[in-house]
Amino acid sequence: MQLKQALAGATARLTADQVPSPRRNAELLLMFTLNCDRAYLFAHPERKLTSSEQSRYAAALAERARGVPAQYITGHQEFWGMDFIVTPAVLIPRPETEHVIETVLELAGVGQARSTTTPLRIADVGTGSGCIALALAKELPQAKIHAIDVSPAALEIARINAARHELGSRIHFHQADLLAGCEPEFEANSFDFVVSNPPYVGDSEEDQVQLEVRKFEPRSAVFAGPTGVEVIARLIPQAYAVLRPSGWLVMEISGTIAEEVRELLRDWSDVRLRPDLQSIPRVVQARK
Repeated sequence: MQLKQALAGATARLTADQVPSPRRNAELLLMFTLNCDRAYLFAHPERKLTSSEQSRYAAALAERARGVPAQYITGHQEFWGMDFIVTPAVLIPRPETEHVIETVLELAGVGQARSTTTPLRIADVGTGSGCIALALAKELPQAKIHAIDVSPAALEIARINAARHELGSRIHFHQADLLAGCEPEFEANSFDFVVSNPPYVGDSEEDQVQLEVRKFEPRSAVFAGPTGVEVIARLIPQAYAVLRPSGWLVMEISGTIAEEVRELLRDWSDVRLRPDLQSIPRVVQARK
């Protein structure tokens, strides 16, 4: 079977199975099977697949057809220009989360003269794949970054990603439930930033979440409880305790809970909701 025939057949199959973006998924899984880039697919349409390649491609397509996210099949996802290993132990990094990085860099005055040369201390709470911690380590080479997750499996993936990007020596990993139990390194008034992409979907919103997210991504990283603000409500006072005066809390949220989060931050200063590209409140920032 020629490459172009395999791609056409895969696209038709995924279309019939109502997989979103069938052509894109067919190409991505074929690139994964052949260990090549998209340019190769277009440059070699007559290239014949071996029987082994056809079998591997068919297996990948079958997994995608039953709803398994392509990122879990390939084991990779791009974020902030970096390639991340992902498994079902971690939430798949999404483009919306890059707004968290943009916010921290702006608040940190990247590109501007800082009034102090003291290295920033940053805590990434619920690090998952490590995408936020690693992106900040890449952009803030002098920062001291701590990555926290309650899941040992997630921390293992984050450590692997840190090692792959040669950032393992720059990031300290902790297994903890939010910031509880991170002492003695997490002293009061000792951090410049607490950042997080916490679970923020309420149980009542479950039917509005994509089926593949509900079925395959870690539930504890998506759903926070009945209302969606349960985890955030616990994190806010913990962050307040460890942040230095004028330190920043930066969190990803959804438009559904934006006003509830604003109310939880009523004792903070400079609270601002930042929209994503669809004008939906996506990031909240607040100064201690």
